[in-house]
Amino acid sequence: MQLKTLVDAVAEVASTRSRTAKIELLASFLRQVEPEDLRTAIGLLVGKPPQGRLGVGARGLQAHRQRAADRPTLGLGDVGEAFDTLAEASGPGSTAVRASTLAGLMASATRSEQDHLARVILGDVRSGALEGILTDAVAAAAGQPKELVRRAAMLTGDLAETARRAMAGDDLQRIGLTPGVPVLPMLASTAATAAEAIAATGRSSVEHKLDGARLQVHRTGDEVWAYTRSLADITARVPEVVATVAAFPGGDLILDGETLTLDEDGSARPFQESMSRLSSHGGEGSLAVWFFDVLHAEGRTLIDEPLETRRAVLARIVGDRLIRGAETSVPGEAQRVLDDALAAGQEGIVVKSLDAPYAAGRRGNNWVKVKPVYTYDLVVLGIEWGSGRRAGTLSNIHLGARDPEGRFGEPGGFVMVGKTFKGMTDEILRWQTEHFAALETGRTEWGITVAPTTVVEIAIDGVQRSSRYPGGVALRFARVKRYRTGADEKAPAEADTIDTLRALLR
Repeated sequence: MQLKTLVDAVAEVASTRSRTAKIELLASFLRQVEPEDLRTAIGLLVGKPPQGRLGVGARGLQAHRQRAADRPTLGLGDVGEAFDTLAEASGPGSTAVRASTLAGLMASATRSEQDHLARVILGDVRSGALEGILTDAVAAAAGQPKELVRRAAMLTGDLAETARRAMAGDDLQRIGLTPGVPVLPMLASTAATAAEAIAATGRSSVEHKLDGARLQVHRTGDEVWAYTRSLADITARVPEVVATVAAFPGGDLILDGETLTLDEDGSARPFQESMSRLSSHGGEGSLAVWFFDVLHAEGRTLIDEPLETRRAVLARIVGDRLIRGAETSVPGEAQRVLDDALAAGQEGIVVKSLDAPYAAGRRGNNWVKVKPVYTYDLVVLGIEWGSGRRAGTLSNIHLGARDPEGRFGEPGGFVMVGKTFKGMTDEILRWQTEHFAALETGRTEWGITVAPTTVVEIAIDGVQRSSRYPGGVALRFARVKRYRTGADEKAPAEADTIDTLRALLR
């Protein structure tokens, strides 16, 4: 199959609002894919190359995007082979191999194909072909029950392999949970208050939400493996976790938990330092791990058991490595746990139905997280052109905090602290495309810079240290609440300061 066919399908899906229509479009596309191209096709659709990291950054990619092919000739097999070469290149000469491979790939691609390949390589796919929708599309294409395909994808942690087996007509019911094979993690929805969360979950385990990194740990015999939320194997980077789990009683295990980086006095370091410690380049500080769920233990798979049963098994295994919490159906008691968690420097709470099974890979109302939301008034400094469904609009806004004393730039200026397109309705997109076009002060390949005169209210979950921005701080999970214009107008001089944001750093 030609890459053009996939790129055209992605564009059609991105311009479609209906979930049902997206599934039908993707199912129709998948039926055309040859079995040997299926893994590459799935990776290109969800923006996750099956080879993992390709060792290509934005600068290297841009150097090879000056020329595009006049007509489409690339096949999915060509892309898969190029990605294999990029991922496998290592040691002396690897830079030249990557440069040559990338140059050949991009020179053979048309402009639209280059654009999609670039988004995949940089992890910036926003096509609407999300994994949940694609999983249901696999079921439709294969003529298999969607719940069976969803379960298979959850248990294998590999949608491409699930698609291959489903399309081949394999019996997906035979796929089970295996220690050493990572599983997609269960996810939580969000509530504004503890009372709202309890109303959704009923009789619940109300647990501290640590500000760390999600970790899934497997043990079979003397071997222990550790996997990230995205199922990357990081066993070699977490020897402390491996030692902890190796010492637990019993046999084969699959545990779900959080790991934190600790100071010498045992206090937790900020979230991004835990993430840095897990990265390929490593970081400082020792790791400690706590667990909140068990998927396999005592010789049996537990994902279909209620949480109440799983927690009892977990407590017997991990002892004081069990994340703190309380069992209750009373809103006031849940609020008390939230207050205790925040006082202890934790991120919030997760309220979990004690009757619920472990729904791997799914987000629903059986787990509901509650954490503080901070809102700040920031100034728009620039804005990027949208892609996919947002093509033709000014979308991703660059946000600045006021720097009255000029600690990080000119006195009275603004310091960039992040960017976002989250929370924007179609109405906001239309409004800001017109509004900021009139405020343009410069044009770049990604969008425009604008006069710093527009204030926007932004909700964030917090901030983290960052070397990317001059103020040393970056927003976490920023989304637009409203523009402070019209009757609600705020002047840039009233925007929040960089010091206000830096005060959130622990």
